[in-house]
Amino acid sequence: MADLDFHTLLEESARIHGRLCPGQILGVRMAILGLREIGIENPKGNGRKDLIVFVEMDRCATDAIQSITGCSLGKRTMKFMDYGKMAATFLNLNTGKAVRIVAREEARERAKEYFPEIENRYTAQSEAYKIMPDQGLFNIMEVKIELKPEDMPGRPLKRVQCDLCGEYVQDMKEVHRDGMILCKPCTERGYYTVQTDMGYQKGIEYPDGDNQELIRIL
Repeated sequence: MADLDFHTLLEESARIHGRLCPGQILGVRMAILGLREIGIENPKGNGRKDLIVFVEMDRCATDAIQSITGCSLGKRTMKFMDYGKMAATFLNLNTGKAVRIVAREEARERAKEYFPEIENRYTAQSEAYKIMPDQGLFNIMEVKIELKPEDMPGRPLKRVQCDLCGEYVQDMKEVHRDGMILCKPCTERGYYTVQTDMGYQKGIEYPDGDNQELIRIL
């Protein structure tokens, strides 16, 4: 972070996201502020094993935070908390220090004060967010994060089979109910409803690609 300025980071974030927007700018500044507050200077280098980020929105700012920090869901260094808030928490695993940063709602309206000559409010927001002071953009609070062992990066601690659907659950996300091991979709309404079973079930044999050899789902 020390050898890259804000505009360089912003350009890289916009390139990865595909466009520059107010949310991207907020996310970049949020990440820079969060990393500074928890004492991580090189999140993609020697600080990469010390950082976990919790994001509370599935919006543009999350792409920006991922771009700056190098954290991702696949690495288990980014945790998605579906709160619908323009907020993120940055945790230094080495020191335990964590800060939660929330975008101030009033910054949206104050942006027009910085560039009254710009009629398009999104353009005005984008330009204002680049120069507004941190205290005008964000609320910041020191918080305590208690991570469970199964939520840490690394290989899964356990992998079990659901007693109803037969699918496997890892990272200790299963539910134990009435003596059964169940996945969450089998205990509560999932995001999907099966319309047609395509036949790829346990024990069913089917041709394997071009060679037409039979393989079995175990």
